[in-house]
Amino acid sequence: MSNEIETLKCLIIGSGPAGYTAAVYAARANLKPVVFTGPEPGGQLMITTDVENYPGYPEGIGGPQMMEEFQKQAQRFGTEVRYEMISKVDFTGPVHKVWTDSGKELHSHSIIISTGASAKWLGLKSEQRLMNQGVSACAVCDGFFFKGQEVAVVGGGDTAAEEATYLAKLCPKVHLLVRRDEMRASKIMQDRVKKTDNIIIHWNTEAEEILGENEVEGMRVINNKTQESTTIPVQGFFVAIGHKPNTDIFKDWLDMDETGYLKVVPGTSKTKVPGVFASGDAADKVYRQAVTAAGTGCMAALDAERYLTEEGII
Repeated sequence: MSNEIETLKCLIIGSGPAGYTAAVYAARANLKPVVFTGPEPGGQLMITTDVENYPGYPEGIGGPQMMEEFQKQAQRFGTEVRYEMISKVDFTGPVHKVWTDSGKELHSHSIIISTGASAKWLGLKSEQRLMNQGVSACAVCDGFFFKGQEVAVVGGGDTAAEEATYLAKLCPKVHLLVRRDEMRASKIMQDRVKKTDNIIIHWNTEAEEILGENEVEGMRVINNKTQESTTIPVQGFFVAIGHKPNTDIFKDWLDMDETGYLKVVPGTSKTKVPGVFASGDAADKVYRQAVTAAGTGCMAALDAERYLTEEGII
């Protein structure tokens, strides 16, 4: 059996909209990309039932079905998809080294990172049970489904403030559950929330349970100062306590901000390491949409192609 190390032109880590879009462009440029899906093939969209804001799907489409179509399109042009996880990297030399979780070493002249981010959850059993049945971590993605209904948002930072003000345009009443007696959000966002009449702020309040069997019918909350429990009828429950980018394996090699989002040269997908490019939610904490992730995946593939051309590899 040969122990020869496989060397690729383009290796893509992650398989959401960014990874598969990068693969489509890289494959069409004859870079023979290999996509490593990671632990969640398809990324965050795999837990999204209906996607209604992606161009080209006038009737909307299920998240898993959409990612299957992304994958088929990438494979049509010759992308190889491997259902493995990259668990370690070494970006010291001109050829980048990676290791799969089974210990296999691979080398690649260019690497596109599209590992995405994961929403942080409260850890309630009812939250998991009612996921996509009224529980969501993205108001921009799912708020439309709750038009005219009463909803709750959990969180006290900028994300929660943005989600609450967005939902307030669609819903008659938005309950904002803030764990402390103040918000962490920037002053401008706090002012916006406080000036919005149909946002009710519940201070020192935590969610105990989301109520309902097959859909959200309400929530039981507790005031952590008085220990008083209250039941509030809501049809939507939005968790907005932040996202964690899936970038831990790059921390010794690439620049990232204090929360772990990868830093790129503005207007490009280039990291500080030549030949390593970042796309999608691993590098984007502002927009976090499938369509913007796909756009940066395209950028990463074009940047990789130019890099490989300049280096004389293709």
